[in-house]
Amino acid sequence: MPILCQPAATAGDLIPAIGGSVRSADSLHVAAQMLETDPAETLVVIGPDTPASDALTFASTLRLVRPAVGVILARDHVDVTLLTHALRAGVREVVQVGDRAALAAACRRSDEVSRRLLGAASADSGRSSREGKVVTVFAAKGGCGKTTFALNLAVALASDPTRRVCVVDLDLSFGDVAISVQLDPARTIVDGLPMAGHLDDTGASSLLTNYRPNLEMLLAPVTPGDAEKIPPSLVGELLGVLRGIFDYVVVDTPAQFSEHVLTAMDASAHHVLLTTPDVPALKNLRITLDMLDLLSYPREIRSVVLNRADAKVGLSLDDVQRVVRWPIAAHIPSSREVPISINRGTPIALASPAHAVSQAISRFAQQRVVTRAVATQAGRAAPRPSGRRRS
Repeated sequence: MPILCQPAATAGDLIPAIGGSVRSADSLHVAAQMLETDPAETLVVIGPDTPASDALTFASTLRLVRPAVGVILARDHVDVTLLTHALRAGVREVVQVGDRAALAAACRRSDEVSRRLLGAASADSGRSSREGKVVTVFAAKGGCGKTTFALNLAVALASDPTRRVCVVDLDLSFGDVAISVQLDPARTIVDGLPMAGHLDDTGASSLLTNYRPNLEMLLAPVTPGDAEKIPPSLVGELLGVLRGIFDYVVVDTPAQFSEHVLTAMDASAHHVLLTTPDVPALKNLRITLDMLDLLSYPREIRSVVLNRADAKVGLSLDDVQRVVRWPIAAHIPSSREVPISINRGTPIALASPAHAVSQAISRFAQQRVVTRAVATQAGRAAPRPSGRRRS
């Protein structure tokens, strides 16, 4: 039953938007007492009569002792300064008094975040520790099907209900993850800026968009200019936190070696290098492999995937192997069902698990990602590449 911290005389304007049965608390002290006697409570709405400084102190303390409890501020006036301080304190959302629809939506989103956090805690209770693996999918040439492969790889990994999987859209300027699965990017990576430097599980979880019960998405910005605001350090911080929440974090990247991409590669346990059987793509793959060698990334964490492997374009598989000079870990066949699935907004691995494309990606996920991760966890055979590119 949500707690509303607002004097009873003025609480009536907020209660209908919160919905359901609401408990009123005249002060933050009373709200804290209610929380102490109710370990299942997950939402506190703080009304405008409480000073902002007191509300932020309350939220900051609560984040440490009860991270699954969401705090929402209702204010008469909302500005950038207040939003910045609120997010840093761990407040999930700030809404303006009188906007009942915004408050109701904020409460629903907070409940969803709390459920995810409690679900993660429940899953973690049966594990000795969680050390998720970051898998970066990269192609130095556009049009290779990188986003489609990354999404279907994530679906394949999440087919085991005991795994938690996250997709990170790191194509900050032109990310297609949201539109490919028909998600509304209400929260994106740019919303993590106020938390930079002190990001925690609660903050990272608040940025995610749920796609399926054990599959979440961290979406790319949608506003022009937002991509330039995101520093590589925030990417590294996010991936570090997400590794502690998820078993696998699949990163979809732009077709360039940016600082953001290299930060993701630093954090990765696996580099998936995608190509197609055409000369420009193969040439760029060869350059990519040489570049990764130059930057001293371990060779054992690489997998080359040939997409549209059976396309009749005048190059045989022997020709491809001769140009690439690297083992091909997976051959993904061509199929008109793939663009159809993209247009429908449902990854083919989800829409048609028995399809040849789905099966090829599923085999790659199991044999090259899961099996390798288990072997690495057991033997620590593959060293972490973090920092290797910096001299």
